[in-house]
Amino acid sequence: MKIGLAFRCFFNLLFGGQLSSGVLTELGLVKRGVPTAKAVAPAAVRTPADGALQILGALQRDARLVDFLMEDIDAHSDEQVGAAVRDIHKKCAESLQRYVKIAPLIDGVEGTFVKAPSSDPNVVKFVGNVPAKPPAGGTLQHKGWRATKVELPALAAGQDAAIIAPAEIEIE
Repeated sequence: MKIGLAFRCFFNLLFGGQLSSGVLTELGLVKRGVPTAKAVAPAAVRTPADGALQILGALQRDARLVDFLMEDIDAHSDEQVGAAVRDIHKKCAESLQRYVKIAPLIDGVEGTFVKAPSSDPNVVKFVGNVPAKPPAGGTLQHKGWRATKVELPALAAGQDAAIIAPAEIEIE
């Protein structure tokens, strides 16, 4: 009787964590030997791109940013796109703030004169009619941004960082 066997399997697993030898025999199964040493999987090699992909995955999970960017929006009205962007903007900002603390490079008012805090082109980019020797300052067009702290969760063992979002399949 199959239903009885199914119940025996269920209760064996529920209370004992394994099938009894009698149930295994009825099923025509043989218990495998207990492995003497567990094989140790090699540690996953992490790359600098993993963090970027994690951020992208978080923005997709929290705000569906990748879905929005990959969608053809030409068929939608400006009002529809604007309504979607408002929600995506809010959720992306919350998600980004959860994982990365960001501060302006220059804490000044855009459109006003500021002194350059550095001559490093990675910190300050002079634009416009720039002389051969850059000046000490100019009109602030953009404050710039610096990540002051990054707190990404650790990737799970065996997790492929290149998977930004898993496919979803509904079962009916």
